[in-house]
Order: sequence, then C-alpha cells, then structure tokens
Amino acid sequence: MQKKKKQRIVSYPRLFSFLALFLLIIIGLSMKTYSVTRSVVSSVLNFTASTSASMDFMKPDWSKPKLDTVAYDAKMMFLAHRTASSSASSTVSQVSASSTSKTASSTKPKAFLWPAKNTAYPLPGAILPFKRIVAYYGNLYSKNMGVLGQYEPDVMLQKLQAAAHEWELADPSTPVQPALHYIAVVAQGTAGNDGKYRARMPDEQIDKVLELAKRINAIVFLDVQVAQSNLQTELPLLEKYLKMPNVHLGIDPEFSMKTGKKPGTIIGTMDSSDINFAAQYLAKLVRDNNLPPKILTFYRFTKNMVTNYQNIKTLPEVQLVLAMDGWGGKAHKITAYNSFVYPDPIQFTGFKLFYKNDLKQEGGRMMTPQEVLKLTPSPSYIQYQ
Repeated sequence: MQKKKKQRIVSYPRLFSFLALFLLIIIGLSMKTYSVTRSVVSSVLNFTASTSASMDFMKPDWSKPKLDTVAYDAKMMFLAHRTASSSASSTVSQVSASSTSKTASSTKPKAFLWPAKNTAYPLPGAILPFKRIVAYYGNLYSKNMGVLGQYEPDVMLQKLQAAAHEWELADPSTPVQPALHYIAVVAQGTAGNDGKYRARMPDEQIDKVLELAKRINAIVFLDVQVAQSNLQTELPLLEKYLKMPNVHLGIDPEFSMKTGKKPGTIIGTMDSSDINFAAQYLAKLVRDNNLPPKILTFYRFTKNMVTNYQNIKTLPEVQLVLAMDGWGGKAHKITAYNSFVYPDPIQFTGFKLFYKNDLKQEGGRMMTPQEVLKLTPSPSYIQYQ
C-alpha cells in the first residue's frame, strides 16, 4: 500500500508539470498570435493610410469638368446642317456644275458625310466644336505674308477683335475664340546653311506673339513650313512652346517639298503619315503635361496636298482641322471647299479668307461670315491672311 501511495505522490508532480507546460504553450501561442495579428492589422492600416492619396485616381473626380457628349454631338450635327443635308448637296452640285475647274466639276458630293464618322471624342477642355476660332495669320518680319504682320500690333489686334465680333453676330450660338496664327518656320527661296530652304524664327519673335495674344485672351498657332526639312526635325525645336496650354500647331503641305524642288516652284504635299506623326507628337505632350486638347490645322486647295486622308487617325488629345486655303472669287472658293474638304471628312474644317488676294478678280470681294456659314459643314476655324 505504501508503494502505491508513493507512486501516486510521484505522479501528481508529473501531472502538474505536464499541465503547466501545456498552459505555457497555449499562452505562448496566444501571445504570439496576438502579436502577429496586431502587427498585421497595424501594417494594413498603415498601408491604407499611406496609399489612400495615390488611389484617388480610381475614384470619380467630380471636381474636374467632363465632356458633354450629347452637347458635342448636337453641335457637330448643327455644323453639318444635317436637317437640310439634301438641299446642301443640291447646292454643291449646282456650284460644281457651273465651275470651270475640271476637278471640281467631276467631283460629285457625297450625301451625309458629315459629321465625320468614327472620330474620337476629345478630352475635357476642348475648344471645338463649342467655339469657333477666328485667326489672323502671318509673320512679324513681313507685311506681305499676312495681316498679322501687316499692321502695327495695336491696329492688328483691334482688327482681329472686330472680325471676331462679326462672326459672333453671324452665329450667336457659337462663341468666338480669337487666335494669332504665326509662321514660326518659313519656307524660303534660298537654301540656307543646311540646304533645307526654310528659316526658323527666333524665340524672341514667338515670345512677342505670345505677349500680343495675351492682351486679347487669344490662343496661338505656330505654323511650320518644312520645305526640304521634315516634321520630325522641326517639331521638337518648338516643344517648349507646344507644351503651353494656349499654343497649338499648324502644318502647311503647300511648302512640304518631298520631291526636292524649291518652295514656291510647285505645290507641295503631305501624307496621312505626316499628319499622324504631328498628331501623335502633340498627343504625347498633352498626356505628359496634363494639358487640354491641342488643335492641329493643315491646308488643302488641291487633292494631292493631303494624300491618303482615310488613314488619318483622330485622337482624344488632338483636334484635327482640314482648312481650305485657296484664294479667289466666291464661286471659286466654294467650289474648292466642296471639292477638297467636303468629300473627305476627317474631323473639323477650316476656311481661309484673304484681305487682298480674294479681291484680285474684277468685281471680286471677300466672302462674308454669313456666306461662309452656309458651307457644309460650317467651318470651325476661320483664318484671315
């Protein structure tokens, strides 16, 4: 009996030891789990706090303006005169038939081409089609290249504001955005040091144009006549200006001399690849610098000035304007527009008016805003030279 009792006495300490060890293990695991859990929760909270700002881009930002696509589409339809498209086509046919131009008379208008199909909606802040641009074109060094350089700055700005007011009266539904369209790269008859037949304007001249534009809240277009150079070379030299939100771009196919001829000896040409390069270049600047959409203008008064138009791609960052650049009497200009702009819908259209050259024909006069607005589509960009 004593041995059994002794064995029981010995077994109790062992049991207590095992129980104590078990409790210690449970407590240790609980403490470790609590510590790990607390660490994980703390890390999650810290991560959430530190990244909440960077995740804001995933939330709708109602403070930023949004494009009203309904208003945009309605305005594009308004410009296209879609409620009277059949009569517009009839008018085009009559004008073409009465023209002496072989190209114009052989061009039959296509019904319901406008608004252009499958074009990209612009980013918020787009100027077109909500406003109409009225621009003065030229170079400060020359009185013969356009009205921008023909007059003293004060007189020039007053005339531009008066012209803008005429357009506002002609179409009260469309506010006017004044613009200075400055030739920053000028094609010339002499080869120059690098044999490219173009002259780049100094920065101080461009700066002066920017200062003039600021006085009347105008935007600025920098026009590039590449001659025997190319856009890949010329555009980067203007990048510091094109990064500005109020500066846009014009490129001139007339003086793009891909055949190696001197500027002015033949009419030049640009391909859709040139237009696309310029548009993509501007689009990258818009994205990289958080800018509103840019506007890219290019001209046409012969078919070959812009080739493969159907391959031109529209982008949300850039608004494309094909402008009719020919001069002459009213009938000739309407025919040129209906022949070289209307049949090839890209996105927006422009129309050029010449204070001098449009008057050269006997009895000639410059078309009025009311007459230009009857074109289909109504031009969104008006340039005076």
